[in-house]
Amino acid sequence: DKQNPFVFIDKEGHQLPQSSVDEIQRFRNVSKGGTIDVWWLFDDGGLTLLLPYIISTRKQFSNCKLRIFALATDENDLDESKRSLVSLLHKFRIDYSDVIIVSDMSNPPNASTVEEFQSILEEQPDKDIPEDVISANTNKTSRHLRTAELLREHSQEAELVVLTLPLPRRQSLTAGYYLAWLEIITRNMPPILLTRGNQTSVLTFYT
Repeated sequence: DKQNPFVFIDKEGHQLPQSSVDEIQRFRNVSKGGTIDVWWLFDDGGLTLLLPYIISTRKQFSNCKLRIFALATDENDLDESKRSLVSLLHKFRIDYSDVIIVSDMSNPPNASTVEEFQSILEEQPDKDIPEDVISANTNKTSRHLRTAELLREHSQEAELVVLTLPLPRRQSLTAGYYLAWLEIITRNMPPILLTRGNQTSVLTFYT
């Protein structure tokens, strides 16, 4: 292997271990395989699908396969939800290796995940979150915690994860609370690209 001409040090002047250097430079090297996991949780015009497809055509990720995760449109007919998404991907000419329909997003998060989220809130500069903000976002918080659990269950070994960005509502949300959502979703995970379109279609297909 070609020797790295750079030396990486921490803020105290100590040389970083090779594992940390590999993480810093992971996008400079061509991936030997693995998957790009796409979590398409909302219809945002297709940007969450288009970006990972473009990334998969680049040299660094040319050996990776796309796995598409989506929510069930009808929890009583998961096969139909999968068939609909597969048909859509074919129309958009997006190559993929697998389509996984998520049916248990509405399940409540585990107590350990809730505790982890509370510890994240305590680390925020504005950790005294108003009760009205917490109560107004109870359902969304539960959903984001459940998203974090599913990501850890299915995409812990992915080369890259592309996920629909949660939409903040300034009227009922503080910056610290929103950042806590993002932290719980991305913590202890491979690199995650958070993206969200403006619901303007960016994908075309021929009939």
